[in-house]
Amino acid sequence: MLENNWVTKVLKPRLSELLPDCVILKNDPNMKQGIPDITIMYYGNYAVLEVKKSENATHRPNQDWYIEKFRDHFGVYANFVYPENLEEVIDDLEDYFLFGN
Repeated sequence: MLENNWVTKVLKPRLSELLPDCVILKNDPNMKQGIPDITIMYYGNYAVLEVKKSENATHRPNQDWYIEKFRDHFGVYANFVYPENLEEVIDDLEDYFLFGN
């Protein structure tokens, strides 16, 4: 499944189910190269996800840097997500948004 289809058909519905009032934004890759694909906002908190079609998909320049920056400097949940780690990321987001971990 293509990355964009996977986001629309799998990731966004799972996030909306977990966080019914969340806002999910698709970031414009042309605005800033390497910025994560998705921003999730939920009651004063936010997280960012860089979507990959598989665990072995290549990372573009700056993607790892931005994920680390959001985590380390901004203190928000930031991660790569792909079909192989979807359940782990959903669990992490549940802990982050609902339980403050």
